[in-house]
Amino acid sequence: MPSIMSPQWQDKAAGFFSSSGVKLKEAKESAGTFVGEVTKDTKSNVAEVAGRVGSMVKSRWALLQQPSTRHAVQDRFISAAATTGTLLRRGFSGTKDKVVVGKSKVEEVAKITAQKSKTILTDIERWQKGIASTDLFGVPIEVTAQRQDCSKPIPQILVKCGDYLIVSGLNSPNLFKSEGDKKVIHQLVSLYNQDSTASVPEGTNPVDVAALVKYYLASLPEPLTTLELYNEIRSARSSIYSMRNILKRLSSVNYMTLEFITALLLRVSQKSLLNKMDARSLAMEMAPVIMWQKERRPEFYHQYWNQVSKSLSNKTVDPTPGSYTAWDMLADDGEATDASSPIPLDDGTPVDFGAIEVVQLLTEHHNAIFTDANETVWK
Repeated sequence: MPSIMSPQWQDKAAGFFSSSGVKLKEAKESAGTFVGEVTKDTKSNVAEVAGRVGSMVKSRWALLQQPSTRHAVQDRFISAAATTGTLLRRGFSGTKDKVVVGKSKVEEVAKITAQKSKTILTDIERWQKGIASTDLFGVPIEVTAQRQDCSKPIPQILVKCGDYLIVSGLNSPNLFKSEGDKKVIHQLVSLYNQDSTASVPEGTNPVDVAALVKYYLASLPEPLTTLELYNEIRSARSSIYSMRNILKRLSSVNYMTLEFITALLLRVSQKSLLNKMDARSLAMEMAPVIMWQKERRPEFYHQYWNQVSKSLSNKTVDPTPGSYTAWDMLADDGEATDASSPIPLDDGTPVDFGAIEVVQLLTEHHNAIFTDANETVWK
């Protein structure tokens, strides 16, 4: 079939394709040149970066190789190691100390528990068997005097306490008024129940020693003035002569002990400006434990020092109504008490002012009333 394209258009088409081929060749050559240049630049940049890194490594290594730098690095390593070692040692030391403290606390608790158990067992034995043969508290004063190997029949516990107060306690405020430390009193009772000749431990508070004297007198089954002579002594409180004659009817044990106690009260009253206890104040505190009527024992001591639990008492002994021992007075039922407050007298029992006047008279006129007695311990 003959071509319908004119020669003119054929020339134009041939020219177009010819020029397109030339342009494509030029573009290919231009692209190749560009890629080559980029590759060359990249290689150059990589080489430059590698050179810089190498230079930095070399410079740092050279710096580390210098003696001063090497020593500084070594010192830092040594310091870090020392610090780590110190922290470890502190940790071990702290742990060891905590273990030691914990062990000490366990041992302390075990010791306290063992001591309390021993005390409880001792008390139970006393409640079951009655008063032990060596006890002082709750024992008739005549029995105590017979046990002693002394020239004077005064209970040695009173002599020891009196000597202690004369030497180091007369200036102490509120002697025979403050109740003392309950735990200390309990320890002193145990001490003298085991050894009637024991000395008062050095450093004991004089207030506790004075309180111990009161508790001993309160524990006696019968007052020093005796129940028999109560009315006669009370009636003679206005006459030194009558009082002196009535007191001569007391047994030697009661008479000499009463003389001893009132002589001690006299010495305390002579320091009243310091200890705040004059003869009247002392008489108010001491009369209830020196002189009482039948059925009027100083029960407020028993009520103040808490009673033992009724369940334990019912299982062990069946005490007669109104009877108690020094252990009952000092029994601990867990209630806290104020060791510095005075012993309460307002327990519902009428105050025996007659007895107070008697004790005041015996204190203030001691030397006139006890003229025929042996000399007391203190001049």
